[in-house]
Amino acid sequence: MAERPSGTGPASSVEPSIHQLRLFLTLSEELHFGQAAARSFITQSALSQQIRSLEKRLGVTLFERSSRAVSLTAAGQALLPDIQAAVEAMARLRRAAEAQGRQLSGRLRVGTIGAEAAMPHTRAVLQTLRRRHPRLEVQVLSLNFVDHLGALYRREADVVFLRPPVPDGIELHRLATEPRVACLPSGDPLAALPRLALDQLSRYPVVDVPPQVPRVWWDFWAVDPRPDGTPVRYGPVAADMEALLHTVAEGEAMAFLPASARDLFRRPGVSYVDVEGLPPCTSALAWAAEHRDNPLVAAVRQAARSVPHSRAHP
Repeated sequence: MAERPSGTGPASSVEPSIHQLRLFLTLSEELHFGQAAARSFITQSALSQQIRSLEKRLGVTLFERSSRAVSLTAAGQALLPDIQAAVEAMARLRRAAEAQGRQLSGRLRVGTIGAEAAMPHTRAVLQTLRRRHPRLEVQVLSLNFVDHLGALYRREADVVFLRPPVPDGIELHRLATEPRVACLPSGDPLAALPRLALDQLSRYPVVDVPPQVPRVWWDFWAVDPRPDGTPVRYGPVAADMEALLHTVAEGEAMAFLPASARDLFRRPGVSYVDVEGLPPCTSALAWAAEHRDNPLVAAVRQAARSVPHSRAHP
């Protein structure tokens, strides 16, 4: 049967404090009031007073004290696991409360271009983000060739899932890599071939984009300049993916697109062919460098870092 401290009577109705329970654990490890007090950053008399108060509240003697030694009583030894469990449970509660307090709220504006919203890596990042920050409202914006980079500069989007390269002032976290393919009119003789060499496409005009689009981006997608120095001829201008596909289907120009376009952009009059020697493309999360430490942007960046980089093969 548990011992009661001498002269204290029944256990007090006042519950022990978590501070007292922590002091009990420290003293049970040190078995020395001076060392336990120093470790707890309090005076020895304050520690002794708190332990006596704890014993009174529990109604049992926890420590045997003598001039030479301190030891746990049988009651103290019996209660030790429960006190440890109570302190650990409070620590878990504090961590959970802090995690809740760190959760973001508000609206995150997420831009996407082409079919990036449907890509597995994009969905994985947004699922991770929603799981970590359930109070966050995520607004997905579909952007065209002109807007997808400008939206970051103008703060119309906090982040954008896109295809690099990007101009100065925009930072990236790369999420996936895949080949590029030639997008040709279905009636063109080359569309019937299983694979092409890049120089076979040198005489074909390439769909162009509006002048507001950074040229560093479209030069990559037009493969301009070509490895052999052949100048690229440009055809009609298209401001978005549907206009590009229509231009190709009409036989007015060709384009280079990610290999995933085979599944995501099936259209009448359009065919996709593998191209040898064409460098691959990447998918990435992008944000304006000056806004990288914005809490919303930082939360998406952290979610993106937890998603493994994927690599598709032709």
